[in-house]
Amino acid sequence: MQAQKPLEGVRVLEMGQLIAGPFAGQMLAYFGAEVVKIEPPGKGDPLRNWRVLDDTGTSYWWSSIARNKHSVTLDLSKKEGQAIALKLLEKTDVLIENFRPGKMESWGLGPDAFKQSNPGLIYTRVSGYGQSGPYAERPGYASVCEGMGGMRYVNGFSGEAPVRANLSLGDTFAGMHAVIGTLLALFKRQGEGGAGQTIDVSIIESVFNMMEGVLPEYDGAGVVREPSGTTVTGIVPTNTYACADGRFIVIGGNGDSIFARLMRAIGQPDLAIDPRLANNAGRVTHEAEIDSVLSAWAASLNSSDALSLMHDSGVPAGPINAISDIVDDEHFQARETFETVRVNGQQRVLPAVHPKLGTTPGATEWAGPALGEHTDSTLKRWLAVTDDALLRWRKQGVID
Repeated sequence: MQAQKPLEGVRVLEMGQLIAGPFAGQMLAYFGAEVVKIEPPGKGDPLRNWRVLDDTGTSYWWSSIARNKHSVTLDLSKKEGQAIALKLLEKTDVLIENFRPGKMESWGLGPDAFKQSNPGLIYTRVSGYGQSGPYAERPGYASVCEGMGGMRYVNGFSGEAPVRANLSLGDTFAGMHAVIGTLLALFKRQGEGGAGQTIDVSIIESVFNMMEGVLPEYDGAGVVREPSGTTVTGIVPTNTYACADGRFIVIGGNGDSIFARLMRAIGQPDLAIDPRLANNAGRVTHEAEIDSVLSAWAASLNSSDALSLMHDSGVPAGPINAISDIVDDEHFQARETFETVRVNGQQRVLPAVHPKLGTTPGATEWAGPALGEHTDSTLKRWLAVTDDALLRWRKQGVID
């Protein structure tokens, strides 16, 4: 008998598009929530057509980020669509929306609309800058918020243009924070007589929340952390090194005992016992010397040989993997990091959603749905609407 997923019985309405809100919806759906995704008729979420497309013109990414969701089309710009959304929200446990602040209110769907009709509603809002403040109404894309939140400043090399990871990290950080806030509110609701609350998540604050000790260091010592290339300021050695076969490896030898093992492993026993390098502060002072030695050693070996020596010596080290390397990696396979589903008769591989739960794990039940695939079934089940009503709404263009 299959274990019950932890969020089974929780109804979620996902309203919004692209990445941050839908990423949160994906996680909730994976762990058992019934997530109904509202999409505009005829178009759907723009992410359906982003990046690399399959033979049907649908994004491969869509199979992953929309997994386990029910697609319902609804034109929220029309009064009839807003009225249907209102009824759906009155029967919902959680709303996830990532429109610009004020948009939901303009449709009559803001949090205040449900204080009487659904006081238990958890209203999770994701936006660029939050629901208040002087920047609230600005369009907030992850790229901009990563810069303003401080993350881009510390990335790259001194004197060069700041770089970004080739990912929308700000969006996924915000999505993760939305999940955390939603779960906290669900937990609190159990002991508060079913009372819901509003969760205000911003991309810029989600990025800033990942900035570790940057603010305390600035406040306490006036230190502005600068970009540090392939290293991390104040921790030595932790760097990326080129090997003879053209591949790069990462070595993290910054613990005192680990550093000694590292130096002995690469044939530098004198550096292993050098009092100048006995602690991290000393190694920071002599970072250039240490990295020069490690760079020369790595360049003399193929990456596989260098990593084998590191692993045998108990030194944290690993390759810089492309996705092709990850898919072939025995550890990722053993950890069941990949899941397979069928899409249009073809097998697709998707990343599993983490964390791994021991007794109530999540799972991919189906890939991202076709546009409006669940419109009729959801409206009938949630609102008990008739076929005549569905036909009327289709003629009005409210649904597909």
